[in-house]
Parts: sequence; structure tokens; C-alpha cells
Amino acid sequence: MQHAQEKLGVSERRACRVLKQARSTQRRLRTVPDDEPRLIRRIIELATAFGRYGYRRITALLRWEGWRVNHKRVARIWRQEGLLVPQKQPKRGRLWLNDGSCIRLRPERKNHVWAYDFVADRTYDGRALRMLVIVDEYTRECLTIDVARHQNSERVLERLWELFETRGVPAYIRADNGPEFTAKIVRQWLPRVGVKTLFIEPGSPWENGYVESLNGKFRDELLNRELFYTLTEAKVLVERWRREYNAIRPHSSLDDRPPAPEAYLPWPLGSGVPPLRPSAMARSTARVT
Repeated sequence: MQHAQEKLGVSERRACRVLKQARSTQRRLRTVPDDEPRLIRRIIELATAFGRYGYRRITALLRWEGWRVNHKRVARIWRQEGLLVPQKQPKRGRLWLNDGSCIRLRPERKNHVWAYDFVADRTYDGRALRMLVIVDEYTRECLTIDVARHQNSERVLERLWELFETRGVPAYIRADNGPEFTAKIVRQWLPRVGVKTLFIEPGSPWENGYVESLNGKFRDELLNRELFYTLTEAKVLVERWRREYNAIRPHSSLDDRPPAPEAYLPWPLGSGVPPLRPSAMARSTARVT
């Protein structure tokens, strides 16, 4: 409006009439809240630490910390500071479903259905990394991500046995029917401990939707952003991401709460972002419920 007045040499009344804008709107002075500078700094800190989070997930993190903000205000600051919003992934249709599908058998409680799959990556020298990802479908908690150069059925059974001892035995395990999962030793051992198996059809990752969703976030937020020089470095960074995923990362399917907030751990040293206060987390959970 001011640009039009200066360039054309017209009055405010004329410019408002031509541009169809109320004069009261033009004359309204923008008020900046007292906490705006601190809020901007915090949004930039969170956006820097969690580079693939959009403004809605950043809003959830701010509310956990005790900020009283809505997503519209965060979105305005987001645009104002030139922050980038991750592109939305296209929807995928389900062509058909079999008995192992996550749609045919939905999780009903904790330890009802676990799902697991492999994620592949490489270190800087080109050597392969193979990661076993196991998730509880009901709580969305990532139970473990085992990083190794090679994975086989014996290693899968070792990790499952460790989880069975610490977390109990699930009723079902959903998995791809790759060689590690369909190995004779796996098929024979799982029924002995009272676990029923759900194998999805080849080339149908949508039937294992919970773990595939986790794998997508894992690759987008860590694997595509980090360069691993050694196996040890990969293990440390992957475990750090898994703890963040479980204890801090808001999940839209859980009303913007993390899968396992009780597994709160101190923030890694040197990250530059202070941890979420447990007291603030408790207040946020109470408001949601």
C-alpha cells in the first residue's frame, strides 16, 4: 500500500479504494509479543537440530517445553525466517492384502505385534551396513536397531532373544519373507517360545506399514544426512537417533507425543540444544489426555 502511494502519488484513501483494502487494516499497527525474540531463537534451534521436522512438529516440541503457541504463529515465523518445510510424500495405494498384512491384523496392545525389517547403507569406504529394525506396532516404539556389516538368521535370533528377556514375548511377529526370516532355524524357534509369525508377500512393503514408516523416517532424518566413516560411528549415531525417536520425537498418530516418553534420556553432549524438561513433558501429556 505504501509502495503504491509513493510510486503513484495518490492518497491513502484512493489507494485503499483501488486495492480494495479497508483503511482500518492499513492503519493497524503490528504488535510484537515480548517473547517473540526468544521464540524465534528457539524455533531456529529446533529446526537446526531436527532438520527434517516441519513447523507442525516443531510446534508440538515447543508445547512440550511449556510454550503457549499455536501452529499458525509458528508457521508465520517459519516463513519469516525462511525455513524450509519438508515435502510431503505421495500416498501409496494398497493393491491387495493377505493374512500377514498390517491391515488384516491390527495391533491391540503393547507386545501384541512386533514388526522387523532390514535397512541398508554404506560407510565412507563403500563397505556395506545392514541394520535390523524392530518396532512395537501398537506403541510405535523402536525396540532396537542392530547395526552390523552382515546379518543372518542367527544374529536375528540373538537380538530377538535379548528383547524377549527384557520386554516379554509378543503374540505375533510380522516380517518380510526374505532369506533371514524364512530360514528354517527361525521358523522352528519362534513357535517354541509361543510367537506366531506373519509373513508378508514379496514386493508388498505396504503390508508391513508400521516398520516401513519408521524406516522412511530413519533414512530421511539420519541416513540421508550423515556420512559414516566407521562401523562404530554408525552404531553410536544410530542409537542416538533411536533414543530421540522414542523419547522426544512427536508422533502425529499419538497426539504429538513420543512413543516412550518414560524412556527419557539426557540430551547428547555437544548437540547445542537443551533437553525437554520432564516437568514440561508431564504437563503436556496431562493437557492432551
